[in-house]
Amino acid sequence: MPWYQAYDPTGNWLVSALLASLPVIVLLGSLAFFRIKAHQAALLGLASAFIIVLSVFRMPLSKCLAVALYGALFGLFPIGWIILNVIFLYNLTDSRGYFNILQQSLASITRDSRLLLLLIAFSFGAFFEGAAGFGTPVAVTAAILIGLGFTPLAASGLSLLANTAPVAFGALGTPIIALAGVTGLDIFKLSAMVGRQLPFFSILVPFWLIWAFAGRKGMLEIWPAALVAGGLFAIPQFFVSNFHGPWLVDIVASVISLLGLIAFLRVWQPKRIRELSKKEDKGDGKDFPISLTRRQIFEAWLPWAILSVTVFLWGIPQVKSWLDSISSFRIPVPGVHGLIYRTPPVVASAEAEPAIYTFNWLSFTGTAIFLAALLSGIAMGVRWREASRLWLSTLKRVRFSLLTVAAMLSLGYVTRFSGLDATMGLAFARTGFLYPFFGTMLGWLGVALTGSDTSSNVLFGSLQKITANQVGISPVLMAAANSSGGVMGKMVDAQSIVVASTATRWYGHEGAILRYVFFHSLVLASLVGILVFLQAYVFPFSLLVIK
Repeated sequence: MPWYQAYDPTGNWLVSALLASLPVIVLLGSLAFFRIKAHQAALLGLASAFIIVLSVFRMPLSKCLAVALYGALFGLFPIGWIILNVIFLYNLTDSRGYFNILQQSLASITRDSRLLLLLIAFSFGAFFEGAAGFGTPVAVTAAILIGLGFTPLAASGLSLLANTAPVAFGALGTPIIALAGVTGLDIFKLSAMVGRQLPFFSILVPFWLIWAFAGRKGMLEIWPAALVAGGLFAIPQFFVSNFHGPWLVDIVASVISLLGLIAFLRVWQPKRIRELSKKEDKGDGKDFPISLTRRQIFEAWLPWAILSVTVFLWGIPQVKSWLDSISSFRIPVPGVHGLIYRTPPVVASAEAEPAIYTFNWLSFTGTAIFLAALLSGIAMGVRWREASRLWLSTLKRVRFSLLTVAAMLSLGYVTRFSGLDATMGLAFARTGFLYPFFGTMLGWLGVALTGSDTSSNVLFGSLQKITANQVGISPVLMAAANSSGGVMGKMVDAQSIVVASTATRWYGHEGAILRYVFFHSLVLASLVGILVFLQAYVFPFSLLVIK
């Protein structure tokens, strides 16, 4: 039986918006202020969503339960599958002592922890965002940083902070492709418009990242390196997005940034080297070799090279399509698929929401990571029995993280299919002249709720286009702003925080991570909103706007 979403069930838009926001308040409040464990906070948020959806928004119970199960399955596959196998790969390499060699080899480039942060969290992480997305960059970089001796809080929070500017073009441009699909706007115009917003922040984020880690003085001591890392990412980001399209933006920009930064550090080092202090060392008691052979360095980097290659190959559309053709199962969600309708003004006319769970197990990014781990294990001489034991012990270790991600995605899907997200979005749309700023913040909210820039674009892309036409500004600008503002919400979405806490073996401290990144996320999103406002109304910023 069809069910139509209602966005003002109380007859008062402000009351409806406040009620719609209660599940998010419960979730984030439980994590940040009451310091409840992540899986318990997620279940509390889900329970509160059920109460609001069933009692106020009148969604049928059968549909609510089906949507919650749909979200939980998506949380486990593909997202939980990524987390599990990244940690498995880390455990394999750590069991053979390769992380010690990795750290020593990085020290040959620089011993400065700030420069290592730029290399790993910003430049290297951007490659994984461009190739795979879906939490992969945070899982990989946080695991590497904790292995290099960063504290769990620093490794988690800084990996999240660094994974911002590349997000809009992540997974080979998937967010922009989805945005073009739901808005009907030209994909090349959207790509170009986002490419005229984010490069400013691609330059800013490396400086912000080091300031968050080492303070203003520590940042000023290495400003040339931050400028090289950010500038060599921002310039290709602008040109590729404007003159090619969204598909290869992050791949090209991250490779140029990484290689350029390494080359720069061969000829420049800061006057004061800031190494990790002993209290920040992971304290495993292992000693580094006095000198390393090329073979040792090659073997230490081989697992991560294999990971990079497999993840990149899995992200190529032709490869993914072929893998899907031999491994994909499409299961329409009973009682939901095509039976829940979004209604005006969120869309121009009533539209049925698709709800098909696709279990494409072979093309999952997590499967590419699992294959990389197996190939790396073979290269390292790990026996199958030992590898099996490590995988099972990893599964045991991340079991609560997997439960948390499943509950988080259940909450996100219930929020989406019940219309709670649209109710909050329509409250933002009432801001009139200030809409360019608040519309950008709507993108931030969408990613904070769903954990995905792609999902935020699907949720709010149509609303952004409709509202922009009503306000009298460029719909391309506001659709792009949804994606650009959304990237700053990536660091506060509960799913990403759980990925980071799991990768750093710091489960149970998600509230501390949220408190660490929340200020940065909100301020950076506000800066994106100010830029979009200037582009909408103020010369010469308006020259950048595509109509």
